[in-house]
Amino acid sequence: MKIILPLSFLFLFSCSASYEKLSKESFNPPTSLSKHLMEAYKTKADFEAQEMHDWNSAKLYAEKALGAADGKDILPEKISYWVIPADKQSELNKAYNNLMTVYKEALLLDPFNLAKAISSLDCWAEQQEENWQTWDIDQCRNDFLSAMHEIFGSLEKEEGISTKQKINNEISKLDDSVIDDSISIVTKNSENKILQIIYFDFDKSKLSDVSIEEIKNFINANKKTIKKFIVVGHTDTMGTKKYNKVLSLERAEVVQKVLTELGIEKNNIHILGKGEDNLRVQTADEVKHPANRRAEISPLN
Repeated sequence: MKIILPLSFLFLFSCSASYEKLSKESFNPPTSLSKHLMEAYKTKADFEAQEMHDWNSAKLYAEKALGAADGKDILPEKISYWVIPADKQSELNKAYNNLMTVYKEALLLDPFNLAKAISSLDCWAEQQEENWQTWDIDQCRNDFLSAMHEIFGSLEKEEGISTKQKINNEISKLDDSVIDDSISIVTKNSENKILQIIYFDFDKSKLSDVSIEEIKNFINANKKTIKKFIVVGHTDTMGTKKYNKVLSLERAEVVQKVLTELGIEKNNIHILGKGEDNLRVQTADEVKHPANRRAEISPLN
């Protein structure tokens, strides 16, 4: 007991010391990313200390906030750092790999959402390790996915191809005939533009809750002005062209299903699978890239 009590005191002191420093001192982070990271991790440290009284997590987040304030490179913890249930590790590992794939580009293009993605991934993994506050798991996961969605959008702008130009290029390649038994006829229209982009995990056509909510918001905002839609599925370059063609069509189909559930007539939703053609971010063959795994929803007049 004489040994345990001092050790416990020292642990709590070290936890509270980093958090107290973060709370009481002022900082001037050297970069935009550092500033956003410090703010994001400070918010999480405050929550863990003041609301949850979880000093382990408060210490981790406080130390990361302080590191960001000093201009250190702050990355999310590797998923192996956490004790995650086996059935949850795969999704988190994919999330980590996706973030690391776009880290360098996001550092230049969108430091705000990069900071949000980094801190939210730590939050998601930490809450998943505890595995009881399902609402907090979902919130951190959704924050991560939303930030990644914004980062992917920034990557497209950097490619220098406008959304209007891209959909026009796609439509111009189609003729007024049936492409496949499972693909509807589409007509050329120079005014088409991409209005909503939905992203997918590697080799998957399942929609996340965040993506479903994005589709709902899109329909609620546009259902009075748009009557017909085209949904174009895409993949990255990992895998054969034949396999990716099928996968891209499956992605378009799951989006079509959600649209019909939201009240859009199926014959007013045309779908197309482009496979690994028309990449948003140009890569070599056999390269996984999360910004290329997507479906694009556009008006079709």
